[in-house]
Amino acid sequence: MSSILFTAWGYQVSILESLAAITSLIGVWLGTTGRRITWPWWAISSALYGVFFYQANLMGSAALQIVFIIAAVLGWMDWAPTGAQPGKLSKRYRIYWLIALMVSWVALAPLLSRIGAAATWVDSFLFVGSLIAQILMVLEKYENWPLWLLVDAIGTALYAQQGYWFTSLLYFVFTIIAVIGWKKWYESRISAQ
Repeated sequence: MSSILFTAWGYQVSILESLAAITSLIGVWLGTTGRRITWPWWAISSALYGVFFYQANLMGSAALQIVFIIAAVLGWMDWAPTGAQPGKLSKRYRIYWLIALMVSWVALAPLLSRIGAAATWVDSFLFVGSLIAQILMVLEKYENWPLWLLVDAIGTALYAQQGYWFTSLLYFVFTIIAVIGWKKWYESRISAQ
């Protein structure tokens, strides 16, 4: 799977990275619609990206893919066959999630540094932010989208800095999709009230 499919911007894009990007894009886009079918796509893309990030020595991002696969199973089981019913977190729970994000981010970075990860603080934030965004998505809370927006924007910068231009471009597209998902889920939450 490490065979080169094409070269873009002087960067060789492997078959693995291409397949991971395509399946991920499909899964994330389906997530904006609240359709349950998003979860199998998410699981497939996560398995592919898990291998890709492991090969790139981005250990936080690689480990996160395992979490995404578990979340995909839970999302498939928890979401109704008709799809997500977006809700809102209470102010208190928003504060709890924010504290969990900050504490976990600071706690994980030194661990990633010890195992030789390529970008400890940023990779740590991507891991924890993505984990919390994914949990909120499984719980059908529309607040997952603003967090995805932040995570995807930071991921865009990290992967560009690491020279993974194709994945960086994908995360840029995810950033735009997060805005769309935020708007769609917020509107569906309002219309359901």
